[in-house]
Amino acid sequence: MPSPRPTAIFDAELESRSAADRIAYLENRLRQTVAHAYANAPRFRVAMDAAGLAPHDVRRLGDLARLPLTAKDELPALQAADPPFGGLTAVPARSLQRIFASPGNIFDPQGQGGDFWRFRPALAAAGFRAGDIVLNTFAYHLTPAGFMFDGALRALGCVVVPTGPGHTELQVRIASHLGATGYVGTPSFLYAILEKAAEARSPLQIEVAYVTAEMLPESLRHELETKYGIRVLQGYGTADLGMLAYECPEKRGMHLHPEAIVEVLDVATREPAAPGQPGEVVATIFDEAYPLVRFATGDLSTFLEDQPCPCGRTAPKLAGILGRVGDAVKVKGMFVHAGQMAEVVKGFPEVARCQAVVTRAAHLDHLHYLVEIAEGEARGGSAAGLAERLAAALHEQLKVRGDVEIVPPGTIPAAARRIDDRRVWK
Repeated sequence: MPSPRPTAIFDAELESRSAADRIAYLENRLRQTVAHAYANAPRFRVAMDAAGLAPHDVRRLGDLARLPLTAKDELPALQAADPPFGGLTAVPARSLQRIFASPGNIFDPQGQGGDFWRFRPALAAAGFRAGDIVLNTFAYHLTPAGFMFDGALRALGCVVVPTGPGHTELQVRIASHLGATGYVGTPSFLYAILEKAAEARSPLQIEVAYVTAEMLPESLRHELETKYGIRVLQGYGTADLGMLAYECPEKRGMHLHPEAIVEVLDVATREPAAPGQPGEVVATIFDEAYPLVRFATGDLSTFLEDQPCPCGRTAPKLAGILGRVGDAVKVKGMFVHAGQMAEVVKGFPEVARCQAVVTRAAHLDHLHYLVEIAEGEARGGSAAGLAERLAAALHEQLKVRGDVEIVPPGTIPAAARRIDDRRVWK
């Protein structure tokens, strides 16, 4: 059974507001953020002017529909046209804490503050508490995930062990030696660490885990909780927006973060999706440095129609992430973009077609590239060593390791998607 530890911290002032108080609070923050972004973020001001809107036109949550959307997939082009952040930041770059370079050629700013991405309430709801020694297995190199959780854990009084991803045997030795009681990272890597520890007969003391960046099948959660006695909760956030929703111990959907506005929009009409129907997650955050307003994530979800939650939190709930809009697929916790893959393949003229196939076995993702050689290239000998060279180039650009298989012409169907996601989540 899961760890019996109590939930660490519950912020009643923020998390148990009445619906009326919550709406009044969000509307006040929205007005402040729109005024700040209009005055200081050039791209937002241009979009508002083009729509014929001024800050005083946005007073209520219902006014959000009048504001333009900014899609995550637009960021590379916006940032290329107006470096470094596409005119969406509202403070000078020199005043930031850090700047990250995420896959997809996106630069992400980190403004001031110890818990900039607002993950503290999610970790508190999961049961992390002061004094926990926590393995942070997210990367600290270029991408922001490691720092996202580092700041939130330290804000709770936890002791952070910045292990980063990979090196499973070393993770086991560190966790065992330090008596680690907590884990943050992907669920599949937690499973791999625990299985390696069992194989080495090195029992660990991990009691609580917060997992994200990939799907958490209930079958995997059940095994982690019943076999290893770990409380496992999950949440949803992005590198651009930070934390947006998180589970409480009831595990019946994800409560919206009290410091964000989240919409779920019909992909075709861009109107609010009907109750229970999937739509694209669109979020507005109130950050001074990066005041993203109506930012379309590309993730699909739906709102749950639920009774008041026994945990006492009153915010509406998302059902979880149901998929993606567009050409990006998350593999091993990282986005794989079809466009990026195509850019890499351009450097290999001997390649006629390339398709990524994503599968899953034993709770682990596997990335496999099928590659067709251009007519005449294989006979000329230029395909020698191609698989190894292409695999290395794809890994360098996409940050996810996959293997390459050279297949006969015609193997990849003419209408095939560039990324074929064959995973089944149960």
